[in-house]
Amino acid sequence: MTPPQIDFSRTFNAPRDLVYRAFTDPDHFTVWWGPSGNTVPRDEVDFDIRTGGYQRWTEVAANDPTVRVQVHVDLNQVSDGRLLAGVMHVNGELPDGIAPFETAFRIEFHEESPTRTRLQVRQWLPANLTSPSEQGWKQAFTKLDAILAKIQIPSSNERN
Repeated sequence: MTPPQIDFSRTFNAPRDLVYRAFTDPDHFTVWWGPSGNTVPRDEVDFDIRTGGYQRWTEVAANDPTVRVQVHVDLNQVSDGRLLAGVMHVNGELPDGIAPFETAFRIEFHEESPTRTRLQVRQWLPANLTSPSEQGWKQAFTKLDAILAKIQIPSSNERN
């Protein structure tokens, strides 16, 4: 396999199961996914999280609501709380200069401590999309950081 065009780690101050849920629960996902200002309408999200399952959503651009990116993910590897991998098919009303494309990805969820999670993100995509994709990940993860900071994690006494 060729090296990924995107390969980075990011650590979040949240338990691994919560970070994983942010990627796999439509109600959580719609709050943070995508570059700053873009939205993911909840009624245009459908997830079946399992090996052989899928994730489907529409992302609406902040600066031009006619830009409606349709994303269809075929999940080829899922390990609950630990791994999401598959192929993302991107089409729809894309921004100028971007043609429909496919990109393979692998996201690993590593528990650094009970309250810290390190993500390892790898993505194989057309070279001309590397920079915009990196910027999109950074902006989305900034939003995710803010959301996770607001969530109160119950202590072990409260969970029992």
